[in-house]
Amino acid sequence: MLDRSGQEPELGGILRGSPQARTGFEPELGGQFRQKGVYVDEVSCIGCKHCAHVAPNTFYIEESYGRARVINQTGDEENLVDEAIDTCPADCIHRVDYTELNKLEQARKNQTIKPLGFPQNRPKRSKPKA
Repeated sequence: MLDRSGQEPELGGILRGSPQARTGFEPELGGQFRQKGVYVDEVSCIGCKHCAHVAPNTFYIEESYGRARVINQTGDEENLVDEAIDTCPADCIHRVDYTELNKLEQARKNQTIKPLGFPQNRPKRSKPKA
């Protein structure tokens, strides 16, 4: 007879409770309580550093461009991250699904981010009318 510890996968149901006790944090379920990641839109970030002061284990200021970036999705408690999102004057910090977060990170690789003080999207100049 095998000695069981109670941690075997087939016995894990006793640890999870009833199916109605699911929280939505399970990635395959989704729902309103599904875990979300934090994303900083670096192009619209103004480099105020509020987020890095409020939640320093989650955000840092990138040295080359002076803009915020997420370094650790689970670095700070959720209430600190929410406070950092609320204190952002540029409203450039967002909570997104992890599936969307991967797509946004891939799209960011093709973005050109200029240092602070330089226009990000410069419109084409037209010749003045004579």
